[in-house]
Parts: sequence; C-alpha cells; structure tokens
Amino acid sequence: MPVIAAKPNKNPSLYVPKLFLLCTLFSILSLALFLFLIFPTATTTTTLHPSLSPFSSSTINVYVADLPRSLNYALLHTYWSSFSDSRLPTDADHTTPPSSLHQTAKIPPYPENPLIKQYSAEYWITGDLMTPPQHRATSFAKRVLDPLLADVVFVPFFATLSAEMQLGANKGAFRKKHDNDDYKRQRQVMDAVKNTHAWNRSGGRDHVFVLTDPVAMWHVKDEIAPAVLLVVDFGGWYRLDSRGGSNCSESDVIPHTQVSVIKDVIVPYTHLLPRLDLSDNKERHQLLYFKGAKHRHRGGIIREKLWDLLVSEPGVIMEEGFPNATGREQSIKGMQTSEFCLHPAGDTPTSCRLFDAIQSLCIPVIVSDNIELPFEGMVDYAEFSVFAAVSDALKPSWLVSHLQSFSKEQKDRFRQNMARVQPIFVYDNGHPGGIGPIPADGAVNHIWKKVHQKLPMIKEAIIRERRKPPGVSVPRRCHCT
Repeated sequence: MPVIAAKPNKNPSLYVPKLFLLCTLFSILSLALFLFLIFPTATTTTTLHPSLSPFSSSTINVYVADLPRSLNYALLHTYWSSFSDSRLPTDADHTTPPSSLHQTAKIPPYPENPLIKQYSAEYWITGDLMTPPQHRATSFAKRVLDPLLADVVFVPFFATLSAEMQLGANKGAFRKKHDNDDYKRQRQVMDAVKNTHAWNRSGGRDHVFVLTDPVAMWHVKDEIAPAVLLVVDFGGWYRLDSRGGSNCSESDVIPHTQVSVIKDVIVPYTHLLPRLDLSDNKERHQLLYFKGAKHRHRGGIIREKLWDLLVSEPGVIMEEGFPNATGREQSIKGMQTSEFCLHPAGDTPTSCRLFDAIQSLCIPVIVSDNIELPFEGMVDYAEFSVFAAVSDALKPSWLVSHLQSFSKEQKDRFRQNMARVQPIFVYDNGHPGGIGPIPADGAVNHIWKKVHQKLPMIKEAIIRERRKPPGVSVPRRCHCT
C-alpha cells in the first residue's frame, strides 16, 4: 500500500506563542546585557581593600612602611664605623671597610663578613624599592605611595643586620631586654608599624618582614606571627619555640600561626662564592665535597654522623673550616673540581652552602628530610639535585655507591639544568648601595612573585578576621614540615 505523506499544518496562529516567547526571552537577555555594561560595578560594590579585586596582575603593589633611617641604612654606617665582631678572626678581607666608602656614601655597601653577608636579602629587596621609579622597569614589585592602593606593606627593617651586630658585640645579651640594642630596635619597629591604619586594617597580615637570619626579631616573634615572613627555612626560633608552646604531639610540628608555607616565603641565602659559567666548567676529579663545621646542634647531628662515614671514602673531601678569606678559596676550588657537593642539615635544615654549590655547578646532594626550598613550583630541584633520605645516607657506603651510579650524561644534564637556574638565586644588581635596576630573572623578582601567589590567602585571612564577633580568638593550628 502506498504511503501517503501527512500535509503540514498551514495554520499560522499556532506559531504565535512560540514567536512571542522567543521575542520575550531575547528582550530580557538584551536588558540584562545593557544593565551589566552600563553598571558593571553594581554587583561588585564592596567596602573591602581596593586590592581585593579578583583580576590578576603582572605586578604586586608594595607600600614601604615609614621607618626612621636608623633602622636600616644608618645601621650600615654604624657597622662600618665602629662595629667589631668578636666571632671573626682577624681577616682584612672582612673587617676593613672598602675604600672607606662608608664615610662618604649615602648608602654604604652591605658587610662582607660571611656570617652577615649570607643573609643580605633585606638589603637588596629594600634597595630595589628605593630605586627611582624611572629605573624600575624590570621590577615585578610596583611601589605605591598610598597604603590603600597596596597589596602588601613592606617593613624596611634590617632585622638580620641588627641581630648579627648584637650577636657579634654581646651574644650573652641577645635573649635579654636589658643592654640589648637589637631588642630596642625591634621594639621601635613594632611600635611604629602597629600604630598605623594599615596594620590595624589587616592585623599585620599583609605586612612583609625579611627575617633571613633564623633568630631575627626573636623578641617580637609573637607580634609578627600573622605577617608574611621572608625566611631562609623553618629552623631557628620557629622550631625551637614550637616544641614548648604547642599542643601537637610530634616534635617537628610548627604552629600554623607562627610560620607556614601557606603564608610565608622561603628565600635563598646570598651565595658567597662566585658564579661559574657552564662554558668555563672543566673536568671534575673528585666525587663529593663538603666544607664546614663538623659539630652542629639539634637536627645538625646528622652532619657529624655523615662526616664519620664519609671522611675515609675514596674521592670524598671533608674539610672543616670557616668561610674567611682562606676558607673561601678552598671552597671555590673544592666545589669547582667536584662532581657533587654535600648539603646536610646544620643548626637549621638548609644553609648558603646549597646556593654556593649551584653557582659552582656542583650537583647538590641534599640530606635533610625537613628542608624547605626557595621558589618551589617555579623551580624543580630534582632536575639538578640529588635528594637522599637521612636513613639511607647513614647506611655505610650507601651514599658513595649511589653517587657513583650516575652516568656522565646524567651529571652533564644536571649541570645544564643548574646553569639555567643560576640567575634566579642572585641578589646583587651591580649598583652601589643596591640602588639601581635589578635583573628581571633575579632573586628579588622571584621573591615578589612568590608573595604575589600568597595574596588570595592573605586577603581571605583578612576577610575572615573582619567578620568575627568581638572576643572570638583564632584557634591554634599546627603545620607539619
């Protein structure tokens, strides 16, 4: 039977409801789009800090807290004119002011004393912010003159220089408040910054302190705990005090309200040895090199055990020494002629030795289970470093056998990768007093980029604190490394 096709319904009245609905929907959408374009802030009006904008930025806005010069650059004049470090042997390279520059320069150079120079990040970060705007085109941090426009507030206190000068002049008074110039300076800093609208607005959570010496600002550590701390690791007073005041059961936990990878930034030590370019690298005849103090405290006891295991191994050089002029030359030779450089924990999990090894293209061998490293996420240390668990490294002959198993091709690849990251661990910008354009790929910019990554968490913490009813305290949390 033939199929008869149904005729379409020609009645136009049946299409009217559909057409009407489509026109209505289109009108509503057009009106919504019009209102959004005309009043784009209608749904985003807020009384929050201007920097809480959800849009990303290629810079970070930094306001420099108003501190007297006596808390930063004037400290350098005091150092060069009258300071004598009782911890250092006589060494012309480290005790004589360079060409009496301290007497005429508005901003003197940072000390060459290796005990202090390794912590000089405070000098270079401050110098970048003090550089005139027309010379800061390469800086990731944009200095603003109104704290209301700032993402963070930088506190330009040379905390490490202050602490080290006290330790060198009178170590016995360091933890006391009487006859302690460092304590007086710490108190002066906190009285100044806490008496500002910027601090009260955020509770200090958006303030940035440079604490590269593990004991810097020891007397006011509880007051600065909410702030962003630029630290070389989580050793020093952070770990010591966590064992007494925390309810956590483990011995290696850190109070979340004190230091944490969530809010703080790990920064590099300043390297003390010169950079070796990959094109200048020569054949290396030694397997493993280490120079430093054999006896350390706390977590550093691993160093003494490793020393006893390795000192008699063929191809291994273990030297006890201090980074004075003679020791520096020995370290340069040792690191530039060895395949690997040992990096065991000391009094704290890390040291400037790691960054000397990187600049020397000596493959770091990191034996420190609790180490935190600078610029994680930007740098993959596994591409140029060897990590060994403490339990493995303390097995007789294990570490030497492990290092001998790496082929020449693997070691060459480690060094090629290391050469690519050498610049990001460099602070020095080559300008007197640190005032001048910084390298775009250097340490200072990478530090500010890491701080920039913390901004959402900083802002969230500020918002959460604002909505709390009066009298509600912050619960104590723990953060394990």
